[in-house]
Amino acid sequence: MIGTSPAALLEIEKRVLWLATAIVHHANRVRPNPEGLKVGGHQASSASMATIMTALWFEHLRAGDRVSVKPHASPVLHAINYLLGELDEHHLTTLREFGGLQSYPSRVKDPDPVDYSTGSVGIGATAPIWGAIARRYVRAGEGRQYSLVGDAELDEGAVWEAILDPMVAELGEVCWIVDLNRQSLDRVVPNIGAPRLQGMFEAAGWQVITVKYGRLLEKLFGMPGGPQLRRRIDEMTNPEYQRLLRCSAPELRTRLPDNPELRSLVDQLDDDTLVAALRNLGGHDLDALGDAFTDIDDSRPTVIFAYTIKGYGLATEGHPQNHSALLTHEQLAELAERVGADVDDPWARFPEGSDAARLCAEVAQRLRRDPVPAPPKVEVPTDFGRTPSGTANTQAALGRTLLDLTRSAPDAARRVVTLAPDVSSSTNLGGWVNKVGVWSPRERVDWFADDPETILHWRERPDGQHIELGIAETNLVGLLGELGATWSRWGEPLLPIGVVYDPFVERALEPWSFGIYAGGQSILVGTPSGVSLAPEGGAHQSITTPSVGLEQPGCVAYEPAFAIDVEWTLLACLAKLGRPDGSSAYLRLSTRPVDQSLAQVPADPAARELRRRQVVAGAYPLRRCAGRPEVTVAAMGAMVPEALAAADRLAEQGVATDVVCVTSPGLVFEAVQARSGRGSADTWVLESAFPQHRAAPLVTLLDGHPHTLAFLANIHRVRAVHLGVTKFGQSGGLRDVYRYHGIDADSVVAAALDVR
Repeated sequence: MIGTSPAALLEIEKRVLWLATAIVHHANRVRPNPEGLKVGGHQASSASMATIMTALWFEHLRAGDRVSVKPHASPVLHAINYLLGELDEHHLTTLREFGGLQSYPSRVKDPDPVDYSTGSVGIGATAPIWGAIARRYVRAGEGRQYSLVGDAELDEGAVWEAILDPMVAELGEVCWIVDLNRQSLDRVVPNIGAPRLQGMFEAAGWQVITVKYGRLLEKLFGMPGGPQLRRRIDEMTNPEYQRLLRCSAPELRTRLPDNPELRSLVDQLDDDTLVAALRNLGGHDLDALGDAFTDIDDSRPTVIFAYTIKGYGLATEGHPQNHSALLTHEQLAELAERVGADVDDPWARFPEGSDAARLCAEVAQRLRRDPVPAPPKVEVPTDFGRTPSGTANTQAALGRTLLDLTRSAPDAARRVVTLAPDVSSSTNLGGWVNKVGVWSPRERVDWFADDPETILHWRERPDGQHIELGIAETNLVGLLGELGATWSRWGEPLLPIGVVYDPFVERALEPWSFGIYAGGQSILVGTPSGVSLAPEGGAHQSITTPSVGLEQPGCVAYEPAFAIDVEWTLLACLAKLGRPDGSSAYLRLSTRPVDQSLAQVPADPAARELRRRQVVAGAYPLRRCAGRPEVTVAAMGAMVPEALAAADRLAEQGVATDVVCVTSPGLVFEAVQARSGRGSADTWVLESAFPQHRAAPLVTLLDGHPHTLAFLANIHRVRAVHLGVTKFGQSGGLRDVYRYHGIDADSVVAAALDVR
């Protein structure tokens, strides 16, 4: 904490409230809106955070600290950045305008400094936890990681999954500040249960600090009748308290006292003091907040419960439906008069030489950060030069490729960090984990190091490269996103790979997608996948995940059929991480054993390189019949052996058949779009895998929903049948399960005969 003028700090608090309110007002009531659509913004939610953020930024924040701001308080962040000289005035009129200030804080789209993108409830709150781990991993200095959290956000399961992870209890730099205004979007929450929430944090090993009352109320509590006043406020329900906020002083004198002692105290107070006292909660008292920040114990995570009023200082203060309420022009003018602002010059800065102006300049200097250095280019090989043989599955090929990387490109391998939610051994990462060790902030004893029957060795140390989290996919992808952002935060690129069971990819997809939106670049591996999990039954069979690559922005998806395809696609994906023009990737792998000779990898170096390029581009011709085909089978992933078997049987019947292996439907779809002038993707893969002169009726096949490959028929506008999985599965062997879903060789042959 630094020494500041109380008067200057109070003046800044008022100006922050004004600016945040005026930013939303201009967007909704001043800026032309010819379409008539709601613009929105959150004046009331911003008002409940204005004091907290003023105290944090102007007294306690340091350049090394990072802050995640609750989504609806984004106007407060922009107001503070404006006062600190980090945002030009012309941006203040652009809230929710195309290319202007974003609806919620955006690290990649807002024009002013934003540490964490927020907007997906629960994800932004937990991001500083994962940011703290990522910062420790790359050893990028020190600093607190603050989360400014709305109390309703604590309803999100993702919040508690993060809090309860054992690793989090050691993160003393993490500090959450809960804006406890006891209101949600629709109502005053009758039983917010603050003591229960506090107990849950304490049980997880967090320091809990409560800032409930301000200095005025604390003074009154010490007077005769004061204990009765404290009891009355403590025991009243949230809705009653909020209703009292809407009362005039005469009404308060009637409604508030419930005993003679309290009535005597209320009678001694003038109207202004009585009205002010009821509103004097800790989250709106700069001194009380300052004491709380000073009391933070950096040896463990901290949560500060700051009691606030939604709409504090506004005409909508305390109203149960004030969430999206907007001040009228008259109400804005009243606010301007009360806080010393001017509606005709809403963006006026403090007079030069004033105490408030000097404090803003001092804080701006204190918070100024060094530019992030340009990240070094990570050289990743494209091909290890070996050709897998025998029988293997694509899941096992993942671990093998990572181990090969440590030998062929050790510098790149050192930047790889893998994550798993307690599934390392069951997803073939054991060899990699044994090789690189498990990351931990401090070295731990491996008590099974000398056990001859222990195959997976859990050597935890600060230079380990595998991070094991509990069984919570949301935590995994949250950390994955932050590890994937170290190149832009600290100039240290990492190559993060998260491995989850493919049926749980959908559970992780929304937070992973938000991490991509926020600038994180990573690889998510879903394995094992599809109904090829046969004996595991319908509960663990993914159907819709193949379409991720078609629908997820900022992500390239692959479903390799062979081990060599895994190597080539994984290396290509790694090469796109940790760079300004980079992207994330999703790999869908399988445990189905496949004869690797079916890949027919060319021996000639030039032909092999062409095959590699085709694999990475999204599709390649695996088998071409003599002459023009009567039918083409386009298959993906674990279903390629069925396609080849069907092609053999069709050939025996005199039906000439081509087989195309699709590795990335998304990339092929982009090529189709680009061919029509909609996009800039390379289109050569279309002529390479689906040349016009070999166009024929089409059968598509995959272990997933058939719509994923249905667009292939439009490449040459041919007749087509699309085979895949459209219903929940059954336990059983591969033969029975494939027959049940109509994706076995028999089904392919029948479809080919029907469509040709």
